[in-house]
Amino acid sequence: MNDRALISVLKRYAVGLALLLAAACNPNPPRIVIITATPEPLMAFLPGTLETPLPLTAEATVASGQSASSPASNLRQEQHIVRPGESLSLIAQQYGTTVQTLVALNNITDPNRIEVGQVILLPSETTVTAPNITLLPDARFVRGPESIVFDTFAYIAQQRSFIRTVTDTVRTNTATGASFEETLSSAEVIERVALEYSVDPRLLITVLEYRAGWVSQVSVPPEQEIFPIITAAESGGLNRAGLYRQLAYAANELNRGYYGFKTRGLRAIEFRDGTRMQLPTTINPATVGVMFFLSRQAASYSTWLAEVGSQRFTAVYRALFGDPFVTPLPPPVPSGLQQPILQLPFAQDEVWLYTGGPHGGWGSGSAWAALDFAPPDERQPGSALCYISTTPVRAAASGIIARSADGAVVLDLDRDGDERTGWTIFYLHVAEAVPPRTLVQAGDIIGYASCAGGFSTATHLHIGRRYNGEWLAADCSQCIAEMRYDNFVMSNWEAEGIPGQEYQGFLRRGNLRQTAQQGRLTLENRISW
Repeated sequence: MNDRALISVLKRYAVGLALLLAAACNPNPPRIVIITATPEPLMAFLPGTLETPLPLTAEATVASGQSASSPASNLRQEQHIVRPGESLSLIAQQYGTTVQTLVALNNITDPNRIEVGQVILLPSETTVTAPNITLLPDARFVRGPESIVFDTFAYIAQQRSFIRTVTDTVRTNTATGASFEETLSSAEVIERVALEYSVDPRLLITVLEYRAGWVSQVSVPPEQEIFPIITAAESGGLNRAGLYRQLAYAANELNRGYYGFKTRGLRAIEFRDGTRMQLPTTINPATVGVMFFLSRQAASYSTWLAEVGSQRFTAVYRALFGDPFVTPLPPPVPSGLQQPILQLPFAQDEVWLYTGGPHGGWGSGSAWAALDFAPPDERQPGSALCYISTTPVRAAASGIIARSADGAVVLDLDRDGDERTGWTIFYLHVAEAVPPRTLVQAGDIIGYASCAGGFSTATHLHIGRRYNGEWLAADCSQCIAEMRYDNFVMSNWEAEGIPGQEYQGFLRRGNLRQTAQQGRLTLENRISW
């Protein structure tokens, strides 16, 4: 947008300011409430882990989990002084610890509130280092080109074990916020979780066999029929019953390790016994993903080390799918990857709302690949927050629609029709979407923002990038140096996140900077081009 067009847009803002001020007097003004692309609320993160949505205040809301007990001897002399915009979650990430540990060490009664200037005592330095081994190639972790040769449905059909008999009821959101349920086979559930989280289905099947013997055994204990991966007691009060919820948990925690290490500066893992383990920079992200997942339920560092050091997980993978190291495989994303030219997913001169900064592509464990935008059309006062917008969502580039179902639309830029290869743009909460195999040009209509798919409490558009199936962080400034790539840029607006603060951030274009904020009563989140 040139300077003249920008002035025109700002004039339109000024004209609408009176309406905004009038709306501010309304005790129930229209608001946009945004929740990330997760299948159910609270399914996206394990309570107390490091990446949780945080507001831009020191009085931060963090995930509240079970209290962790750490001995006073675990303290070190170093302290942290709380600065504006920080939270326990952000501080925990900075020092490679957890919210629970900081709560216990500092006798904090309300982890949701900390004050600027407050002194936070920190745990001891890491005393152990993870073994320098490789458990899985990155190319076998992500649902990318290497996944094309594997047929989940054919594999499950060949089994004569418990995994073939399982079904689960899965819920899907509609455009208006209502939901419907459908019963899926085990193969359908595995494929759905692999598709949503972009995790190779063979890895998910390996987890089921490793934890509960679903592939090798005809019958399993009753508890493991419903809770094969994480038990009810370990679920922290969340509903994780059934194959879909179990696999969603596993995929998200695997992703949390993979992308946390690669894109968010994860350099240490803390165990329940208080041991903090350094992650060597020489290991690959897929190995960290598996290590992190196995650490979530390990009783102690020593039990985890016995488990990982024996490489039993890799042995199970080999038994099911052969040696993943037999052929050297390049990582899904090459170093220095450059993004193709993209435009914002709406028409020129339209003014949308930038309501969500960098956050999970699907679940907070994935790379914070996505941004959220709310359409400009206003709903009627008192009407539902979930509705089908009348303002179109448009193609960010030319390509072919590789997938269009359940509110998700995948725009495939290399036009081979397979979202596991090359550049893809992922849209979510899209109603009345164009069908698969449709060729589109940049700016063509692909549907309308709504609440369809994933989990959403109000109409908006969720958009993110992938390459060879891997979620790409919208802001890669924290990425490992040799794995860095371009930030998310659309119509010359570049995404800029805040370390450790999901959903927060900015869009920057030259000297202009707009802030991600929910709601319609501010000019700071208005975006156009």
